[in-house]
Amino acid sequence: MLVRAVPSERLLLGLLAAVQVTHIVDFMVMMPLGPQLMRVFGTGPREFGLVVSAYTFGAAAAGFLAAFHIDRFDRKVALLGIYAGFCVATALCAIAPGFWTLLAARVAAGVFGGVAGAVVYAIVGDLIPEARRGTAMGVIASAFSISSVVGVPAGLFLANHFGWRAPFVLLAVSGSAIWVVAWRTLPRIDRHVDSGPGRPAIAQLGAIFAQRNHLNAFALTATLMFAGFSVIPFISPYMVANVGLKETDLPWLYFFGGLVTLFSSRLIGRLTDRYGRKRVFRIVAAISIIPLLITTNLPPVPVPLAIAASILFMVFVSGRFIPLMALVTASVDPRLRGSFLAFNASIQQLFAGLAALAAGLILGHSVDGRLTHYNRVGALAVIATFTCIWLSGLVRPATPPVGATP
Repeated sequence: MLVRAVPSERLLLGLLAAVQVTHIVDFMVMMPLGPQLMRVFGTGPREFGLVVSAYTFGAAAAGFLAAFHIDRFDRKVALLGIYAGFCVATALCAIAPGFWTLLAARVAAGVFGGVAGAVVYAIVGDLIPEARRGTAMGVIASAFSISSVVGVPAGLFLANHFGWRAPFVLLAVSGSAIWVVAWRTLPRIDRHVDSGPGRPAIAQLGAIFAQRNHLNAFALTATLMFAGFSVIPFISPYMVANVGLKETDLPWLYFFGGLVTLFSSRLIGRLTDRYGRKRVFRIVAAISIIPLLITTNLPPVPVPLAIAASILFMVFVSGRFIPLMALVTASVDPRLRGSFLAFNASIQQLFAGLAALAAGLILGHSVDGRLTHYNRVGALAVIATFTCIWLSGLVRPATPPVGATP
C-alpha cells in the first residue's frame, strides 16, 4: 500500500502543528490557571497537582492500550478518531460543574490528547525523510511556542474576563475546525500496515519491549519528563505566591517565552540535523540546568526579570525535547514506529503525572501563603537532567542513515 496525494511538507507540518497546539494549550493552560482554580475550589498544591496529573495519567493509560493496535490502522483514520474524542472531552471540561467532574473530564481529555500527539509524531516519522526529520521535529515543537505566544495568553485573557471555563470553550471550537481541515487535507497513510493479519497484542508488546535499545529510549523519555514536569506545573503558583507577580502578569511570561522559542525551536531543530541528535541533546540539556535552578530559587523580582527567567526556561527546558524526539524516533524500526511512539507517549504522560504528584507532595504552604520547598524540587530536576545526559549515550539508531551523524 502506498501513501497517496501527500500534501507539501509545509502544509502537512502546519496542520500537524495545529493539532499539537490545541492539545498542548489544553494541557498548558491548566498550569497558569492554578492560582484561580485553587481559589475557586478552595484547594492547595496537592489537589492542583492531582488535576494536572489527571490529564497525564489518562494519556498514559490510553497510550499503553493504543500501542497494541495503532499500527494496524491508517494514520489518518487514527488521528481523526482520536482528535474527535479530544474535542468532545475538552467541551466536557468547559461544562464541568465542580472539582471532581473537572477531574474526570481532564482524564478524558488526556486519554485522547496524549495519543493524538503520538500519532502526529508517527506521521512525521512516516512521511518526512530522515535527513530533514530534525527540522520537522523543530516545526512540530514550535507548537509549544505558538501555544505560549497565542494560545495560553488568549486562554488566560478569557479566563480573567469570563471565568476559567472560557479557554476550554475556545479549544473545543477551534479543535473542531482543525478536525474538518485534517479530514479534507490528510492523505491515506497506510504504508506501515502489514498486508497480512495484524500482529497479536502480546507479540506486539514483545516486539517493542524485547529490544534493549527501546528500553533505553523509554528510560530517557521517562527521566526527561520527570526532570521537566516536577517544576513546570508550579511555576505560575510560585510566581504569584513567592515572586510577587499578579495573575494578570502571567500571560506575559508565556507570551515572551513562547515568542523566543518560536525561533529557538527551529534553530535547535536545524542544529540537530547538522551536528547530530545526541550531541545537541546533551548540550541543550546541560544548559537547561541553569534555568531550572534560577526558576526554583527566584526571589521577589520585577516583572521584566521574571519574564527573562521564563524565556531562559522555555528556550532550554522545552528545547531539549526536540533532539530527544529525533533521537527516540530514530531508535525504532518504521513498522513498529506507531506502537513504539504510543508507548513512548504513554511513558511521557505517566512520568509527567508522577512528577507533578511528587512535587505536590514536596511543596507546602507557609502561613503567609507562599510555596515552600520549591528549591528542593529544582534540585531533584537537576539530578534527573544529569541522568538524562548519561542515558542518551545508550540510545542507538535502529537503522543509521547513510552520512548522518548519530
